[in-house]
Amino acid sequence: MNKLVIYNHGKGSVPWGEKTAVFAGIAKQHGYAFISPDYTATLDPDERVRQLLAMDLSAYEAVVLVGSSMGAYVATVVAETIKPLGLFLLAPAFYLPGYLRTTFNPPVARTRIIHGWQDTIVPPELAVRFCQTYGVRLTMLNSDHRLFSVLPVLAEEFGHFLTALEAGGKDGY
Repeated sequence: MNKLVIYNHGKGSVPWGEKTAVFAGIAKQHGYAFISPDYTATLDPDERVRQLLAMDLSAYEAVVLVGSSMGAYVATVVAETIKPLGLFLLAPAFYLPGYLRTTFNPPVARTRIIHGWQDTIVPPELAVRFCQTYGVRLTMLNSDHRLFSVLPVLAEEFGHFLTALEAGGKDGY
């Protein structure tokens, strides 16, 4: 099966930062191709959504979307159209001023959110609100917005997530 992980970086981030490299390595271990689109030309989250939707993904039978901060918003909005195998979100930028969407339709059983308790960019209560509203699994960690201090935990969780998707098509571990 031709499988792809798409990593969607955050507002002030770059396509191939430290987190991206870690996620790429795990994706490849699980037999996925990996891309990280460059969104640095715009700070508009909904323009980034349009950019991702314009990509030709027809060569892939299964797509997993990963997003960090603004990239998590992008991944979640795009998920409604492309119907990914899974959605793995880090410190998602939901319910912030300037973001067009405030309601979503995530693939609940195949969505996972990880957020830091010390996040001062996207308050943790916004992740809690999203997860309560949609019944999505949330893991809160002792970290800030960038989650660099818990990168090994993110790597382990992403590996478990991909394994669970492969085993049964949902985040059932």
